[in-house]
Amino acid sequence: MSNEQAILKVGDWIKGTLLTGELIIGYVENLDNQGSAVKAKIVTSDNKTIEGRSLPLLNRQVNKIPDTHVKNKEQIQFLIDLALETGDQEWFLELTAKLNAMRELAEGVK
Repeated sequence: MSNEQAILKVGDWIKGTLLTGELIIGYVENLDNQGSAVKAKIVTSDNKTIEGRSLPLLNRQVNKIPDTHVKNKEQIQFLIDLALETGDQEWFLELTAKLNAMRELAEGVK
């Protein structure tokens, strides 16, 4: 098991390949007790019929997508849209707070 797979936790964004070959991107909803599998919400895939579904995956099928550091308003707005699409209220609130802080900072500079 690689380091990326060993440190998966709920909420992590992952990419991987299903046993049938489809590419997926999604996030971890649950981890099994043995640490060998995850349940992931599929956000996008080359198989459009599985988008939005939750699927069980083996840890060896997926890799964690590294965290990104948001640097501008457009990136935050894109991520807010993604948070809305995935129904992640906590992430949405975090991102809108960050966006509001950027706006306040910009207004203070004027």
